[in-house]
Amino acid sequence: MARRGTQTPPPPDFEENIVDVDVSEEMRGSYLEYAYSVIYQRALPDARDGLKPVQRRILYSMNEMGLRPDRGHVKCARVVGEVMGKLHPHGDSAIYDALVRLAQPWSMRMQLVDGHGNFGSLGGDDSPAAMRYTEARMSRAAALMVESIDEETVEFRPNYDGQELEPEVLPSAYPNLLVNGGSGIAVGMATNMAPHNLIEVISAARHLIAFPEATLDDLMRFVPGPDLPTGGKIVGLEGVRDAYETGRGTFRTRATAHIESVTPRRKGIVVTELPYAVGPERVVAKIKDLVNAKKISGIADLKDLTDRQQGLRLVIEIKNGFHPEAVLEELYRLTPMEETFGINNVALVDGQPRTLGLRDLLQVYVDHRIEVVRRRSQFRRRKREDRLHLVDGLVIALLNIDEVIRVIRASEDTADAKTRLMGSFELSEIQAQYILDTPLRRLTKYDRLELEKEKKQLTREIAALTAILDSESRLRGLVAEELAEIAKTYGTPRRTVLLESSGQTKTAAVPLEVADDPCRVLLSSTGLLARTMSAELLPADGGRAAHDVIVSTLMATARGQIGAVTSAGRLIRVDVLDLPALPPSASPPSLAGGAPLSEFVALDKDETVVGLASLDSAGLTLGTEQGVVKRVAPDYPKNADEFEVIGLKEGDRVVRALHLESEDDDLVFITSDAQLLRFTASSVRPQGRPAGGMAGIRLSPGAKAIWFGALDGSLESRVVTIAGSSTALPGTQTGAIKVSDYAEYPAKGRATGGVRAHRFLKGEDVILLGWAGPTPAKASGMTGKPIDLPAELGRRDGSGVKLPAPIAAISGPVGGRVETPLPVQDASEDEAEQLPPE
Repeated sequence: MARRGTQTPPPPDFEENIVDVDVSEEMRGSYLEYAYSVIYQRALPDARDGLKPVQRRILYSMNEMGLRPDRGHVKCARVVGEVMGKLHPHGDSAIYDALVRLAQPWSMRMQLVDGHGNFGSLGGDDSPAAMRYTEARMSRAAALMVESIDEETVEFRPNYDGQELEPEVLPSAYPNLLVNGGSGIAVGMATNMAPHNLIEVISAARHLIAFPEATLDDLMRFVPGPDLPTGGKIVGLEGVRDAYETGRGTFRTRATAHIESVTPRRKGIVVTELPYAVGPERVVAKIKDLVNAKKISGIADLKDLTDRQQGLRLVIEIKNGFHPEAVLEELYRLTPMEETFGINNVALVDGQPRTLGLRDLLQVYVDHRIEVVRRRSQFRRRKREDRLHLVDGLVIALLNIDEVIRVIRASEDTADAKTRLMGSFELSEIQAQYILDTPLRRLTKYDRLELEKEKKQLTREIAALTAILDSESRLRGLVAEELAEIAKTYGTPRRTVLLESSGQTKTAAVPLEVADDPCRVLLSSTGLLARTMSAELLPADGGRAAHDVIVSTLMATARGQIGAVTSAGRLIRVDVLDLPALPPSASPPSLAGGAPLSEFVALDKDETVVGLASLDSAGLTLGTEQGVVKRVAPDYPKNADEFEVIGLKEGDRVVRALHLESEDDDLVFITSDAQLLRFTASSVRPQGRPAGGMAGIRLSPGAKAIWFGALDGSLESRVVTIAGSSTALPGTQTGAIKVSDYAEYPAKGRATGGVRAHRFLKGEDVILLGWAGPTPAKASGMTGKPIDLPAELGRRDGSGVKLPAPIAAISGPVGGRVETPLPVQDASEDEAEQLPPE
């Protein structure tokens, strides 16, 4: 043995052979060999079945394991081990990653693996569970990929160690490459293919089968653009056509979002679909970064409400004072809610990478499928011919059963029997062996009839298969029919909306922030507040939802403030910008879009809002149950959110608050004992906030004021009074209703008792509802159903006609003057929605 540090001499017969090799040439050759190996064996899909080698091996192994769609799930670790041990000698993580992607509905337009467990999340923000936890089986779409693989439809080749066989390509009963797309990075090249709709792709393939010379424009009538698993929108189709023509192109994918009221006070942007391969976590993180960096304004809150029941749902709450449409455009411009998708249709054709357009992709698949169906037909015909050959031999044996038995009994052994049968009945070796292997119980008269029937059936099937193989048109027609059946069975509606556009996000047409424009604030009888940009006079039933009427309106500006006056004599400031804006398209606007008062003002028990007040001008006028009237001088504190506007006596409450337009208007009281008093507003002098007001109407003992308002004496106006019993429950009253001419009521001085407005009949002792205002007047019941008022005018002191139904509210034209009957109840949206529609 040589000592350490010394060199062992070569053997005597050793011949030195040193070859000089250029290092650059060796590196180039070795690198090209490595690059081709990566391209062919890992990264690029085959254009025929649309699968990379690892994906093909997964589906083939699952098929061999019997993991069909109608079988139970098994642990993914079993599948990975089977694939790695027999076909794919690489890391288990690479195999499992490929299996996981085949099971993700947001990655695959048609899932090829039916998985149980956590297979990750949209966008890859949440990793899938380990393969020892998840379970899988083939999906129905995967079963179509391997259908008829055992009928010699595709070529097989040895696996990595030569002990197993694997298919070079799968039969692929549908164009998987176009339907599911694919992506991969090889050495020196990459592929990125968009998914498409199965029905559209098959329609184009069938058209190409019927018309081999079809142009790209012909095919694009069936495939107008990609159909992404996550839906969304594709903005701009120019890049799509480029990709279909040359194999390369880009388009923009945009999230699907709409604007809705996410809270009673605020609008929000609700995102229900995101661009392909974009997850909600990525969008949320980007929006938060932009808000923190003050690169985007108007976002108050952001919530990810995604779950398995309702799917993706991102709620982006918008601050008051910002246009949600403009904020949405900014989000499209600055966040992954709009992304660019680059199409690079690189796939293997005859083992070589090629860039393919739509027509090329369809042609490669159609050629592959025609070859598969041809080979399948040849296999089936051969199998039937072999069976027919055996059946013919068995029929001969049955016809000569006695002689067959004699020959067999006279034979020395099985080989001798086979030879004698072949010689005596002119049978082939296969037929003779089959006869010898057939049990005697199969040689009955009944079996002979069955064999004759089978022979006829086999003859017909062989003839049909021969006709297909002998006719190229029949073969192509069969392929088209099978594709049509798959589209009918497995097709789903398109998810992605295609938009003709340049694909560039345009500057928002509306400004980001709401301008301080004039608007009208509306208050409804159920306590809903809203604002509208409409400054026109609304009709009597304008702005009324199915259960509601407008009880107060006030002109304001969008960024200003108004006051809500309560029955306790308080004025509470409300920011107009916080009020929900009614759609400008609604004419008249509907208060169904309003928000409940409880969102803006805090009320004590039994306290209600009785009207709206301007904080910038005089005109606030109040009337109370005890007949007090007050015009409030506008000396409001600047920094107080709420303050008193009248000093009420014990037991008194404000009946109504209104904005007085002119001192020439009439102030009107209607009392529970059927008295009406009208007097000029100029007789009431403005007073400071702490003042208790002035005597408005002199009340009889036990009476109270039930309505207070202001009327322009020059307009044609009406007075409506409803009499009933003071003991009747709300909504059940019966009695009399009367509509009379306001001009019949003479003006009286302030602090007088007024004149009689209604004569009580038997069972009537109180005025339940009173109203006075310009025509036309409208009435509604407890459920919001319109109720017609009497057409004929009654006498001022008459008794009226029978009440047709319980009336909850009366309203006239809603403009600068407010003529409405009832104190506003603070109702929630849920309570309001419980009332049935008109």
